[in-house]
Amino acid sequence: MARAALKWGVRDLAREAHVTAATITRIEAGKPAHASTLKAIRTAFEAFGIEFIPENGGGVGVRLSRRSDQA
Repeated sequence: MARAALKWGVRDLAREAHVTAATITRIEAGKPAHASTLKAIRTAFEAFGIEFIPENGGGVGVRLSRRSDQA
């Protein structure tokens, strides 16, 4: 969902997170990943305005937040 919000392909996310495209594909297929890899991916998303939403009765999710430079 976060990739779609940014209109990123697998390679875009891989580049920004400094991991391989194969790693992204494996994670999206439900395979396990190292915590450091998941953190790198989350950090890349957050740097581009993705906000992770905790469980609130409707499930966890993401949204594209309004960044301070987008007044």
